[in-house]
Amino acid sequence: MKRLFCSFLIALTAAVLSPAGSLAAESETKASISAPININTANAQKLTELKGVGESKAQAIIAWRDKNGPFKKIEQLLEVNGVGQATLDNIRKNIVL
Repeated sequence: MKRLFCSFLIALTAAVLSPAGSLAAESETKASISAPININTANAQKLTELKGVGESKAQAIIAWRDKNGPFKKIEQLLEVNGVGQATLDNIRKNIVL
């Protein structure tokens, strides 16, 4: 019984510390943002907290904002290179203007 418990504990530790476990935790964190993010004022680091938004998409959002001014409608994110309908659907409930 003790051997079985030790094996289970080792397997659980390996799963938590594995890259796949880390990605799951990151995805879970991105899915549960405590306060909406203002896409007109957020910096790149803050934008990467959104599910499906990595560094390059965050930079593209900022570049669009710098070129065109503040977003007037959330749907304007679709004009940003790399942001498609799926990304918009994933982040819509976590963003504000």
